[in-house]
Amino acid sequence: MFNSFLRENKIAAGLLAVLRVYLGYAWMTAGWGKITGGFDASGFLKGVTANPVMGPDGAVVYGTYVSFLKGVALPNVGLFNVLVPWGEFLVGLGLILGCLTTAAMFFGVLMNFAFLLAGTVSHNPTDILMGVIILAAGFNAGRYGLDYYVVPFIRKAIFKKDGNILSQKA
Repeated sequence: MFNSFLRENKIAAGLLAVLRVYLGYAWMTAGWGKITGGFDASGFLKGVTANPVMGPDGAVVYGTYVSFLKGVALPNVGLFNVLVPWGEFLVGLGLILGCLTTAAMFFGVLMNFAFLLAGTVSHNPTDILMGVIILAAGFNAGRYGLDYYVVPFIRKAIFKKDGNILSQKA
């Protein structure tokens, strides 16, 4: 019953729009601050790899993630210095405009989890909770936004009438 309300109700769409814009503003301003402020992830990445999240037994909890940071992120920190701020900014922009809302929120939740795995709690759990609500709402979260126009266009461009993905445009 709640899922149907969340995914189909116009009042829920209005509430989701408010939630979406609030969260989008937080993402966009965080990204913009990094874009204009000379963001450098190397210090954060070095700190996370030097002091990973430890369990009560003293063992590293997210060893695979730490290995990813050491083997991929740190050697390519220049790429991550671009991906993180622009990713945050574009997630925020997508949420504010309601354009490709579920995709934007998916990547926002993914970044929140990346920060949590690094041991940075901050506001990430509440952002994830709001993000999961937006993801669960699907199209309805962007109903009062550009998704109202974009999603039907994409569906028409990609799918045939019988629901199969087009292999070629006829």
